[in-house]
Amino acid sequence: MSLKATLLFIVRRLAAMAVLMVVLSFAVFSLVYLAPGDAVDALLGGKSSTPELVASLKEEYHLNEPFFTQYWIWARDALHFDFGASTQTTLPVTDEIGARFGSSVFLGVYAYVLTLLFGVVPGVIAALRRRRAVDRGLVAGAVVTLSTPPFVLGILLLYLFAVVVPVFPAAGKGEGFLDQLWHLTLPAVALALTISAFLLRHTRASMIGVLDQDYVAFARARGLASRRIMLRYLLRNALIPVVTVSGVLLTYFVTGAVLVESTFSLGGLGELLVQSAESGDLPMIQGLTLIIAVIIISANLLADLAYTAIDPRIRFERRS
Repeated sequence: MSLKATLLFIVRRLAAMAVLMVVLSFAVFSLVYLAPGDAVDALLGGKSSTPELVASLKEEYHLNEPFFTQYWIWARDALHFDFGASTQTTLPVTDEIGARFGSSVFLGVYAYVLTLLFGVVPGVIAALRRRRAVDRGLVAGAVVTLSTPPFVLGILLLYLFAVVVPVFPAAGKGEGFLDQLWHLTLPAVALALTISAFLLRHTRASMIGVLDQDYVAFARARGLASRRIMLRYLLRNALIPVVTVSGVLLTYFVTGAVLVESTFSLGGLGELLVQSAESGDLPMIQGLTLIIAVIIISANLLADLAYTAIDPRIRFERRS
C-alpha cells in the first residue's frame, strides 16, 4: 500500500474518531442529568449538603447555565484533560487517573505480549501437529485454562510463586521499569493464561483453515522452502483474524483486569472505575469513560493498520 493511501486512511479514521468522541462525550456528560434526582445530588454522591456547598457546586459545574452551554464548557475543559474533582476524594480526576494509568498500561502491554507468546506460537504448533499427541495436549490444556477465571489463576500463582516458592512479590506494582516488570509478572501471567488459551484455539483453527487451501499445496509442489511457505503463505493469511481479536484484547488488559488488580493490590484503572461506579463518583466516571474510549478506538486503529503489514492483499485505496 502506498504512503499516500495510508495517510488518507489514517486521516479518515481520525476524523471518524473525532466525530465518535463528540457523540460519546455528549452521552457521558448527560450522565449527570440522567442520574436519579437533581444534578447536585448526583455530584454530592449521597453526602450531606449545606446551602454553601450546593451554591459552590453549581458555580463549579456551571449548573446555572443552559444545558448545551454546560456541555461546551465541560468538553472544552476535557480537551485539556480537566474533568473536575472527584466527589469522593476531592482530588482532581486527572491526578487520580494519572496515578493509576501508568501501571495499568504497563500491565496491559505486558499481558498482551505474553498472550501473543502463549497463544499464537502454541496455536501454530498445534495446527502443524494436528491429531497428534502435541496437538491434543495443547488443546486439552487450553480447555482447562479457558475454564479457569483469571483471578483464580492469580491466587494459585500467588500461592505457588510468592508463598511456597517466594520468587515474585506478592503485591504492589514496583517503581522503575525492571522493578515493575518483576512485580507485574504474576498478574500479567494470570491475565495472559486464560486469554491465550482462547487465542491458541483461534490461531489453531485459522491455521488449519489455511493449511487446507490449494495455494499452500501448489507452493509445496513448486518446491518452495518450508520457512518461506510458513511466513508468506500460512502466517500472513492465518493471523488476520488473530490481529482482529488482539486489538480488543489489548483494551481489555488495560481497563478490564479488575479482579486481578484486586488480587495483587495493584489499584489500576479497572478497579478505579468499579469503585467510582459503586460510590456514584460521576466526574471520575466521566473522565475514565472518555479515557477508555480513546484507548479502544486507538487499539482498533492500530489493528487495522497492522492488517497491511501481515497481508499485502489488503488495500485501503478506494476501488473504481
